[in-house]
Amino acid sequence: MTKRKLDVTIGNVSEVYDGAGGILWEMLMGEQIHVGAEAETDVLARKAGITAETHLLDVCSALGGPARYLAKNYGCRVTGLDATRRMDEEANRRTAEAGLLGKIDYVLGNALDMPFPAATFDVAWGQDAWCYITDKQRLIEECARVLKPGGVLAFTDWLEAGPMTDEEWRALNAFMVFPYMETLDGYAALAEAAGLTVVEKEDLSPDFAAHVQGYLDMVRNDFRQAIIDNYGQEMYDAVEEGITLWRDASAAGKVGRGRLVARK
Repeated sequence: MTKRKLDVTIGNVSEVYDGAGGILWEMLMGEQIHVGAEAETDVLARKAGITAETHLLDVCSALGGPARYLAKNYGCRVTGLDATRRMDEEANRRTAEAGLLGKIDYVLGNALDMPFPAATFDVAWGQDAWCYITDKQRLIEECARVLKPGGVLAFTDWLEAGPMTDEEWRALNAFMVFPYMETLDGYAALAEAAGLTVVEKEDLSPDFAAHVQGYLDMVRNDFRQAIIDNYGQEMYDAVEEGITLWRDASAAGKVGRGRLVARK
């Protein structure tokens, strides 16, 4: 079945993260810019079997928060891949400040056409970012290509989790600038089709709803005035409306989050 998609390009996503969107999500989530911050990174690292010998590819590495955390706490080598120039520049700056440039390389590039040879990495990794990718099948195929034999695909993502109206689908994706969301079963099928063996898939949706409520509370209580002062009342209203929409949809089981681990 052909996936319905919004007309969202990599350029649209880069515009968001080059501007106010990247700042807003860092305010709400911290520099890791994913649900659960360091605790979730630890869970995924354990499941992926990260050690000091691991060469890990962080696909959509953003500000490099997870890359720095992994390099510092697990001793692994990390290559970050991201398509947004501001994120790439800021990741390099923060990594240099942390004294970790010797352990981490950042590459400005497209996850659908990765600038790496086949069989380069031990782990292909992502955290709550692949919802922005316009072709999930191609993404998973590229991850599989650059993994070494025996390598691990390990990621979390925001998901379509239940039935919704066309209007809800459009509004939820448009607010986040997602072209579309995959389902957990859909990701598992894509991994298998790319020649990987799914080791674990876990629905994290109940926990996700609680996190979205937390983001809404922060917008309303902690950051309301800062958003208005810096970006105006109209921006604040749009942010509150959009996150409220996501809060309601996650509470109703229409959107969620999941974790998948597969081996080549």
